[in-house]
Amino acid sequence: MPNLKSTPHLQATFLLLIAMLSLQSSGSLAKVLFDQFPILTVSAMRLLLGSIILAVLFKIWQVDFKQVKYKAILSYGFALAGMNLLFYLSIARLPLGIAVSFEFIGPLSVALFYAKQRFDFVWVGLAILGLVLLFPFDQAAQPLDPLGIAFALGAGACWALYIVAGQRPSGVSGNHTVCLGMFVGMLILMPLALFSGLPTNVFEPSNLIYFVALAVLASALPFSLEMIALRNLTALSFGTLMSLEPAIAALSGFVFLGEQLLWSQWLALSVIIMASIGCTYTAQKNRQATV
Repeated sequence: MPNLKSTPHLQATFLLLIAMLSLQSSGSLAKVLFDQFPILTVSAMRLLLGSIILAVLFKIWQVDFKQVKYKAILSYGFALAGMNLLFYLSIARLPLGIAVSFEFIGPLSVALFYAKQRFDFVWVGLAILGLVLLFPFDQAAQPLDPLGIAFALGAGACWALYIVAGQRPSGVSGNHTVCLGMFVGMLILMPLALFSGLPTNVFEPSNLIYFVALAVLASALPFSLEMIALRNLTALSFGTLMSLEPAIAALSGFVFLGEQLLWSQWLALSVIIMASIGCTYTAQKNRQATV
């Protein structure tokens, strides 16, 4: 059994898997909340509560704000806000797994940009094949909403920016970067939510507990783990490993929301998982060869 402390790449992969499970489980919770609250409200509350939780957890008051590189923080926060809102707008119109598969074009583009070795293109190619199989070209249970696809593609663009911005030096620790970036994202979305009419009952204890759970599962936990993982993963490895997101999202939608997919789309999940495992194995072999 490998010692995770002595293999930073495996440790980062494990943390990334936890982050993806948490994030995609939260997608099902968000879709349930859409039945009671506006999507903009759900997005803003997720970032508001997530930033508060992280501020307390990581003692944001200890940050030396003179050292903060605000350009990096602002770009990271903008990416979080856009990725959050656009993804929620997309899953309101598309099945969870399909929305994530379109959104994944963002990190996949990052993986393609950094691909250099022969096997890099093999794994990225498998991920592309899996994404193609996920699309319901045959007659599906419900047609794809063009606006939902546009929202998912926009979320993917913000996801790509999130990957790049997350690797830039911000002048503070990775955890504080997440916290400050989430606070910036909240400052972008909250005024829009207030202007559109934020329901006052979101702060009732019976409702607030669900928003707290959403903030932990969708923001505080996964973004913190991803930031840690980014320290020991290349942009190629991170982007290709994130191909697990559509598979996890589809399974989450099936288990928690009863969303049905075609047999070809379930086959796609296996192909995408193969690409992720292959990417992890190749990256680990390359690291061992260079030691």
